[in-house]
Amino acid sequence: MSRPLVVILGGTRSGKSRIGRDRAATLAGGGPVTYVGTALSGDPELDARIALHRRDRPAEWTTVEPGREVVAAIGSIEPDATILLDGLSLWVSLLVGDGPADVAAIVDGPIAELRRALAAHAGPVVVVSDEVGLGLVPMDPVARGFRDILGIAHQRLVDDADEAWFTIAGRAIRLESGLPS
Repeated sequence: MSRPLVVILGGTRSGKSRIGRDRAATLAGGGPVTYVGTALSGDPELDARIALHRRDRPAEWTTVEPGREVVAAIGSIEPDATILLDGLSLWVSLLVGDGPADVAAIVDGPIAELRRALAAHAGPVVVVSDEVGLGLVPMDPVARGFRDILGIAHQRLVDDADEAWFTIAGRAIRLESGLPS
């Protein structure tokens, strides 16, 4: 594989978006970068976060905000462009919606389609996502389904990845494959 797939996971305000942005810029080496944003505006607090992320990105980067159509958007990006997908977790929340999720249908459907689209892209790809599996088991079945889908998606994407990182307090810890010897 000539292009790397990089997965960056972390909690809220862990620095994952900044680290993902910086890694994408490095991988692009001055070439084109397409930012694929998954947040949907709609409430003042989230709108402010979206605006902050926009200000932090270089002006020359292309921004695509495809809503649920992330896979189609990735397929339409220039083959040599670096992709920064930020973030997987918000896209999964769109897939789950407000009702109980069919975990297998989403993992074997849209998540598998995303993995194929990322593998087919010729340029570097950086995927940023919230790690939500470190807390309590949610009481709500919708929240449990979301957590399960996201956790499985993380495992599969990290299996595909050339690099995987966990962020905390603005620092990145490299995730190694397999068990320590």
